[in-house]
Amino acid sequence: MKNLFKKPGDKTPEIDFNKNGYLKIKGRSIHEDPDEFYKSLVEWVENYCKSPADSTILDVELEYFNSGSGIFILIILQLLTSQLNNDKSLVINWYYEKGDDDILERGQYYSSLLNKDFVFIRES
Repeated sequence: MKNLFKKPGDKTPEIDFNKNGYLKIKGRSIHEDPDEFYKSLVEWVENYCKSPADSTILDVELEYFNSGSGIFILIILQLLTSQLNNDKSLVINWYYEKGDDDILERGQYYSSLLNKDFVFIRES
């Protein structure tokens, strides 16, 4: 399995998925066709979950994402929380800017939906 890296674009986030267990989504995600962008990410996560590292850390550092992107972010979160074995560690760090209640609330919603505690990190 290879690492997956995508440079950020005007409408797409930086993606840095490393098979050693460090995964990062950072930036803005307002792609008009999120299927096109996120399909390879979902496939990578599905493959990763078959043979994950002992510890997985996902950093979600999105300043904004549209509803289409949100669906795929949730799919990735669902895959990680449901398919990693109980003997594997999963930490989800959800970053938000001070005063950005929308991003914070979206993370809190995903956390409750998945019944998984996130680490909420406020950036100033």
